[in-house]
This record gives sequence, structure tokens and C-alpha cells, in this order.
Amino acid sequence: MELDPTETFRQEASELLDSLETVLLDLGQTPQNRDLIDAAFRALHTIKGSGAMFGFDKVAAFTHDFETAFDLIRKGKIDANHEIVTVSLSARDYIRTLIEDPDSTDPIIGEAIVEELQRLIGAGPAEKKAAPVADAPADEGASSEAASAGWRIEIAFEPGILRNGTNPLVLLDDLRALGPCTVDADTGAIPVLEELDPETCLITFTVTLDSACSQDEIEDVFMFVRDEMKLTVTPLDADGPAGFGLDMSMPGDAAPAVAEPAPQAKAAPAPARAAAPAPAAPAPEKAELNRRAEDKGTTTVRVQAERLDELMDRVGELVIAQARLSQIAHSGTDLAIKAIAEEIERLASGLRDSTMGVRMVPMGSLFGRFRRLVHDLSRDLGKPVDFVTVGEDTEMDKTMIERLADPLVHLIRNAIDHGIESADDRARTAKSATGRIELAARYVGAQVLVTVQDDGAGLNTARIRAKAEENGLIPPGANLSEHEIHQFLFHPGFSTAKTISALSGRGVGMDVVKRTIEAMRGTIDLTTIPGHGSSVTLRLPLTLAIIDGLLIRVGEGRYIIPLSAVEECIELTAEAEARAKGRSFLNVRGDLVPFLRLRDIFDADGQPDPHQKVIVTSIGDTRVGLVVDQIIGSHQTVIKSLSKLHSDVTMFSGATILGDGSAALILDVAQLVTLGQSRAENDRTPEAA
Repeated sequence: MELDPTETFRQEASELLDSLETVLLDLGQTPQNRDLIDAAFRALHTIKGSGAMFGFDKVAAFTHDFETAFDLIRKGKIDANHEIVTVSLSARDYIRTLIEDPDSTDPIIGEAIVEELQRLIGAGPAEKKAAPVADAPADEGASSEAASAGWRIEIAFEPGILRNGTNPLVLLDDLRALGPCTVDADTGAIPVLEELDPETCLITFTVTLDSACSQDEIEDVFMFVRDEMKLTVTPLDADGPAGFGLDMSMPGDAAPAVAEPAPQAKAAPAPARAAAPAPAAPAPEKAELNRRAEDKGTTTVRVQAERLDELMDRVGELVIAQARLSQIAHSGTDLAIKAIAEEIERLASGLRDSTMGVRMVPMGSLFGRFRRLVHDLSRDLGKPVDFVTVGEDTEMDKTMIERLADPLVHLIRNAIDHGIESADDRARTAKSATGRIELAARYVGAQVLVTVQDDGAGLNTARIRAKAEENGLIPPGANLSEHEIHQFLFHPGFSTAKTISALSGRGVGMDVVKRTIEAMRGTIDLTTIPGHGSSVTLRLPLTLAIIDGLLIRVGEGRYIIPLSAVEECIELTAEAEARAKGRSFLNVRGDLVPFLRLRDIFDADGQPDPHQKVIVTSIGDTRVGLVVDQIIGSHQTVIKSLSKLHSDVTMFSGATILGDGSAALILDVAQLVTLGQSRAENDRTPEAA
């Protein structure tokens, strides 16, 4: 199923608008950066041209006005500033609305945005910079061109320019904006109707422009399609036709006609331009352009997300079938079948890795969304904030990226609203007037740690406790640790805000964060230092689809431990148990590691195996050993979600299907580590007493 052309335009425009937002936010910090200014102008120009091509006339018209105003910045006549960037962001939002729902937009809003942008640009130093141009010395090249009576412009587009999304008529309209002009179209190369390809551009144009504009201004109109066309620009001088009488099909005769009239007015380069449009000469160049276009076409392919999800499901089923084949092959003696099973296992593993690689998306695609959020919140709350991102190249499954967006919005809003103090409060504590929010991502094994950290006042533990007592969540005077008190922030309806505002106060947010992260098989760590800020760390698996696991047996049951959480496997000898003296601790090279007997936790029947194994697992800096009866081996695990009836079972994060068709539960190591910590604390309590 192919995408509708208008839907393709919407998707590409959305990417351009996201890029434009990033560029504008960067421009607000470095207003003199020419690369950013050019990038913003290119995005606007592309949106305008594509919008006109696909029938989004309102988009093209508004973007043209926006582009015209922004062009003064690009030409260096005025400087970008915070106000211009803010209005430009509003214009960007209006363009997105025009694209997504053009019927619901109010044209008065668009006119107001353009008027505000023009007012800000008119209030800038444009007149001061423009004035000296008229007084420039007459012998300068630019002034000579500007003083020309006009220009003759010959345009020959590459045949495939229409397929690349360029509308030549829009470019001709841009030329008309420079001054009165006459356009002659040469249709001699158009074949008969039966042989006509409507996507091939075979028309050449000759434009007579009656304007005192400079040659640079003319060339700027075609700045984004110069690799897909031949352009000849010749001044209209006193000699009239002799100055521009070019025959595009006869370059040999055209060259002398341009070379003689006015050598002092940059006429020297004209022969090269005049010769360029010849049909015979550019053949190799056209071949190179076509080759480059083909190469670009094979670089990236737009694929619907649903197809990737379906592909991942198919790969998962293939992995299960491959596991069954391997089990059957190893139970027999046929070497040929074993060889085929090993080859299929290798291919299935490679296909799994390739498919998961396609689904992996850099965190930068998610982090970029929050720059605008921080910008707007900083403005609305009157709190200057620096937003810093670290680890944008860290990759994560696209499904995880999509589900992570809302929790991070809540965390960043809370950090700015509740965490960062006002400028006056920060001054009283000798802090910089500008707050800091850091959003970071990094790998830890097969987990991704996403951290939101601020340098604000930190959590007010006393206020949280008082609010919990007020809501009846704990009895007055209950003996709780700071960690336990801070966990009330994730309780539904809990809020310490004194007033209800558009940003906070209703107790909806942090509980949503916790539910979402737990549904993603992740955990939340919350730390704070009074007066110095807070940090919220989300520990998440790389993917929700397929993982490498360690297949174990406890009693008659089989279970999967995510291999990313496994540090090492050791044998629980009788001597080791004797040294432990009945306590659940194991000495691993000088370190005491608490261990859990899974037989006791799962209430397994029968006697334990004589040679039990300990699997040392870790989550962050915490290590816990899991005592099992047997380690069967590694296993490619296709994760299947548990039903809603098992939502209260916290020790398992899902299930999988084994090669023999039976099911095995996947252990949630984080929950087991928490259980191990609580048991270790209980073991220490009597001793302390």
C-alpha cells in the first residue's frame, strides 16, 4: 500500500518543521551563526515549494511571507534576536496547523504573526545597513550589477526536477517578486502526446527581468536547485540584443556575443554560463546527476511503522520455530539435520539483529522535542533555564522512544515548575540566575538509563511527609526513611503544590510516569540533595520484543533470566554454604553478595539438586545471587506480555514459548533485587538490636 502523495508531503513537512524548530532554538542562542540562518531559510523555501506543488496554497502563501521577512536576516541587513526567534517559532507552529488541519486555521492569526515579524524586522537596523549601499563606490562589482538596466535569464531544468518535488512555476514567481519581467517558454522539446511523460520537464525558459537587483539576488532564487539546472544570467546593457542574444542550442555562436560588450561588469564569466546550456555538452553531467539522484534514493526508504512492527512479529515467530527445530535436531543423531539447524539458527540470529537495528532510533530524536517545551516554560514562568542534553546518540527501540515521551514531559515540567527556583531565590542562595536542566541517556548493559536532573532547591521532605499525613496515607509520626517518603510523589492524586495552575497542582503526572515506566519493564530511581537539586533516573530495557536470555530450571519449572542482568554463574558448594553459617550471603572474591533461593520463593516441589548453581545478577550497583537447580543454556527469548489477570504478579515481566511448545516465565530481576535488599535488611535488623 503506497502512501497518498499529500500524506507523503505532510510527513516530509513535519520533519522539516522539526528541523526548523531546532534551528530556530539554536539561533536564539547564537544569533550570528550563518549556517543556522541558511538552514532555516532552506527549510522555509522547501516547505513553500513543496506546499505549492501538492496544492497546499495557504501553506505556500504564508511561508512565502515568512520567508520574505526572514530573508532580510539571511542577507545580513538585520540581526536575529530573541523576539524574532519567538515570533518565528509561532510562525512555524502556524505552518504546522495549516498542514495538519487547514480548514480550522484562522487567517487573522497568520496575518498577525507576519505583521509582528515585519514590525520586529522593521524596528531593527535594516535601514542603517541598507543606506550605505546607495553611496557605495561606482566601481564595485556589486554596484555595477545593481545599476544594470535589467537582466536576461535563461533557465534549463534537469528533466527529473519535477520528481524531486520542485515546481518551476514557483521559482518563476520568485523572479517576478524581484521586478517586472517577461517569461518566454520554449516548448520545442515536448514530444507528441503518446510519448509524453508528465513527470519529465522538457520546457526551457527565457526571462527578461526589468529590475536593478543584483545578480546574487537572482541566483538566490535558484540556490536550492542549482545542481538540477543550467542557469545563464546576462545583464541588459546599452548594446541591447548583442548583450544577451544567446542561442542555447548553439553555444559556439553565443560565446563571443557575451564576451565583448562590457568586460568591466563581470562579463568575463558569461561565456562559461552561455556555453553551459548546450544539449550536447552536459550529457556527462546529467548522467552524473542522475547517478547521484539514484544513489540518494537508495540511501533511505520511508517505511510505515506498522510494517516494521509486523516484521518484528514475524521474526519473533521465526525465532520460536528455530528453537523448536534446534531441539528436535539435537535430540536425534542425524548430522545433516543438525548442520541445517545450526545454519538456520545463525541466519535467524542475524535477521533478528538486523530487524532490531532497523527499529533502533537515536535518543536525540526524542530529546529534540523538549527544547521547545523548556523554551516556552522558561518564558511563561519567568525562569531562565539552560537545557542540556547528553547521550543523544544512544539508541533505543522506536516503541520505547514513543512511550517514553509523555513521562519525560511530566518530569521536565516538574523540574522547571517545582525544582528550579525563581531568579530572586537563586540569588539569595548564591546560585546563577539561570537554572539548569540536564537530560541524559547512557547504556548500562542491555539497559538504557535516562536521567532528568536539575540544580534547583531539591525535594522538601517535610512538606511531602505533611501532605502524606494530611491525605491519610501514613499515620502521624510514622517511622519512614526519606526514600519511602519520596515515593509518595508517585501516589495517584498526590501533589505538594499550594495552588492549582495550568502546569501543576492536580496531582496528575508522577503517578502516570510510574505506571508507564513499569509497563515498559523499567524502574525509577529518585535522588535529591536539599538546596542543590534532584535527579530522576529511568532504567529501561533496550527493547520490548526479543532479548537474549538464560534458561534455568527450578524444580520442574523453567524460567528465563535476561542475559543483560547476569554477571556470572558459580556453584553453590557445601563448603560455601557452611561458611555462610545459615545466612543468605555468599563470599564472591571478598564481596558479600546476598542470595535468594528461588525454590523457596516459587514454592517448588521435590528435593533440590545436589549441585545447585548461583546466578549473580546486578541492577545498577546492587548485586543479588539467585540459587537455581540447573542452568540449561542461553535462549533467544521472544517476550509475550502477561494477561491483565496477572498484573499484580511483580516478579515476572512476561513469558516466552520454548522449543518444545511449553511456556516459561521471564524473571523481573529488578523486583527480585528489591526483594533481596528487603530480606538483607531484615536479616541485619535482629543483629543491630
